[in-house]
Amino acid sequence: MRFLHTAQLSRWRLMLVGTLLLAPPALWQVAQAQAEAPVYKCPGNPVLYTDAISAKDAKAKGCSTLDGNPITVIPAPKRPTGSTSASASAPRPPESRIDPQEQRARDSDARRILQAELQREEQRLAEMQAEYNNGEPERQGNERNYQKYLDRVSELKAGIARKENDIAALKRELAKVP
Repeated sequence: MRFLHTAQLSRWRLMLVGTLLLAPPALWQVAQAQAEAPVYKCPGNPVLYTDAISAKDAKAKGCSTLDGNPITVIPAPKRPTGSTSASASAPRPPESRIDPQEQRARDSDARRILQAELQREEQRLAEMQAEYNNGEPERQGNERNYQKYLDRVSELKAGIARKENDIAALKRELAKVP
């Protein structure tokens, strides 16, 4: 154990108890060996707990030893050192590459699908705008209550805004497809 902040101390103790209860006997021996080394509580902001200094250094810094149960810390597993983005941008082996003609066919299919969807969305937007009638749609028979009419008008307005956003997104996607 090197340094622990006071807020982490109780969390570490809970982790220690849970780990040691499930630990094999070899870990018990490691925990007992660590328990023999004194742990010092050093003043400062934040308060530090360490076993990495000698008794002489601890006295010079004004540290005091902890009484009671010692603190044991089991280190977390190491993270991989290689970056994942470097492996993602590595060139593919030749056998896994796609044939350029097949890729062009896929791109043209994607473009055709996006254009058809864009056309459907634009048509639906035109229908919604015609129904909206510049904020004054015709009242329907079930809208005798004026609030129902206002609710439908606001729903139409929100629907038009969503459709316009969808159309803008489709146009952005079409611009990306070669």
